[in-house]
Amino acid sequence: MFDFQKVRDAQILAQAIVNTIPEPFLVLDDRLRVLTASRSFYRIFGVDEENTIGHLLYSLGDNQWDIPALRILLETIIPERTAMEGFEVEHDFPNLGQRTMLLNAREVVYENSTKRTILLAFMDITDRRVIERAKEHLHQETGDMLIEKGVLLQEMQHRVANSLQIIASILLLKARGVASEETRQHLKEAHQRVMSVAEIQRHLYLTQGTDQIDVGLYLSKLCESLASSMVGEAQPITVKVTCDDGMIDSDKAVSLGLIVTELIINAVKYAFPVFKDDAAIHITYEISGTDWHLSVTDNGVGKALGEAGKGSGLGTAIVDALVKKLGAVMEIVCDADGMKIAVSRSTFVSRMTQPA
Repeated sequence: MFDFQKVRDAQILAQAIVNTIPEPFLVLDDRLRVLTASRSFYRIFGVDEENTIGHLLYSLGDNQWDIPALRILLETIIPERTAMEGFEVEHDFPNLGQRTMLLNAREVVYENSTKRTILLAFMDITDRRVIERAKEHLHQETGDMLIEKGVLLQEMQHRVANSLQIIASILLLKARGVASEETRQHLKEAHQRVMSVAEIQRHLYLTQGTDQIDVGLYLSKLCESLASSMVGEAQPITVKVTCDDGMIDSDKAVSLGLIVTELIINAVKYAFPVFKDDAAIHITYEISGTDWHLSVTDNGVGKALGEAGKGSGLGTAIVDALVKKLGAVMEIVCDADGMKIAVSRSTFVSRMTQPA
């Protein structure tokens, strides 16, 4: 015997489940007429049960659901796929305004019936989309600001480099125009110091504003520039650079560059008072973790920064100050084979052998 009470109980349970769902929910028949609607559907979309149950979905609420995208979902996609999740629809709903809805639909097919039922759930994601668009807009603005900052930084570095080049040129012109040999020498040394800093700016400009410098490339270019401007034909001097691969920040590079500049100036001035066929200056830079070791070695007469009377000038004061700034220590070895000045951080142990 057919148990009507069980059927009625099942209907009550099904409706209770539907009403418990917090998001709007509809059950449609195979003609897309409403069989059941959740309380949240009535409340959110401002329709009542009398004008909903048994009515075509598209006609609800003065045809507010006659949405082309919804028709495509229910009449084309669902018959082919049976289910569809995350179908996004944007529509201007009466009393709600422009909203973005995420629709999940599923077709239910029964074993002993040709009829079918469609379950349709709605999720209002308007606020989520607003936040996502705001984040995307903010991200775009941030990206634009970073690009603008990079362009401004590059422009600033370019102008600083140009300014340093102008200052260096003025110093060189002044050096050529003065009568005093001592003054001329001081101006030339000041020129080399400015050029050392200018080389850093040039590297920063070429690396598009990053604050990291390829130490090997920088020291090689710096020493090449120093050799071409300081070494004369009367006493040719080979300047060689041996350097570990690594990147250092620009502030540290400026300090190292100035130290190398001062030590090369000193070696060129004092290491070769008489002609020497194989005159050479060797610069090394080694890296071991956070430790490093810089050395400038010449094969001259062994008279340089460490000799009495030659170690109290501006160059010495500059080197001492920079060594202190870098948290390093300086060691000077002077003998008949020449001069070696080493600047090290921590207890660095050198792996490189110096030329004979």
